[in-house]
Amino acid sequence: MTTHHNHAVIWIDHREARVFHFSTTDVEKLVLHPDHPTKHIHHKANSIGSGHAAEDHNYLHAVVEAIADAGAVLITGPANAKTELVKHIHEHDPLRMKVIAGVETVDHPSDGQLVAYARKYFKVEDRMLPQKR
Repeated sequence: MTTHHNHAVIWIDHREARVFHFSTTDVEKLVLHPDHPTKHIHHKANSIGSGHAAEDHNYLHAVVEAIADAGAVLITGPANAKTELVKHIHEHDPLRMKVIAGVETVDHPSDGQLVAYARKYFKVEDRMLPQKR
């Protein structure tokens, strides 16, 4: 049985997305992989193309589906995949943009470090929201 958690954090690169739905005491983890993970592409002088791999829309869509019921999402990662995910959400599911609480550069944390970082992030952010009476 899964429990609904309002907060989620995503750590994403071009090989893997780790999605955590969490509360102050509980965590659920999902790991997603693209169908065709990209390898590092090195750009050669006088060659055609930018040297960047094309976005994998199926992979990005699967990540978005993994946060479908989250009320607030922190997107993290070491490089461009996190901004590609935000761009994908903006273009394909613009209403979901309102649940993105932030986008942060985070290198390669352990699962525990990532969840602790996200809990601290949301604790600070939640204090900044207007208090409900």
